[in-house]
Amino acid sequence: MELETRELAHKTAELASYKQASDILLLDVTDIASFADYLLILTADSTRQMNAIKEDIVKSLAEVDMRLGHQEGTADSGWILLDYGDVIIHIFAPEEREIYRLERLWSQRLPVIRFQ
Repeated sequence: MELETRELAHKTAELASYKQASDILLLDVTDIASFADYLLILTADSTRQMNAIKEDIVKSLAEVDMRLGHQEGTADSGWILLDYGDVIIHIFAPEEREIYRLERLWSQRLPVIRFQ
């Protein structure tokens, strides 16, 4: 049973929240990006937490037949990208999130979900 894109985006945000991620931001970029419909941006406070969030998302989504298309980065680098096609997940360490500032790049989009 594959999830619809919107359901997938919301489920990943919920999974990140359960793993104590902070400043979770889900953006709908359907109208302005050709590579995805949703971007999920979140912060993890440690490499251990980054790995736990990544592993939980990958495992939970595999259970509903959603396969990870591509992964970039590592917890040691401070940034992990999980590509699920129409949903792209960015897991950042606090310092790297401040450096890359993806929220500003996509500031013309209103958040679908934001957990502080």
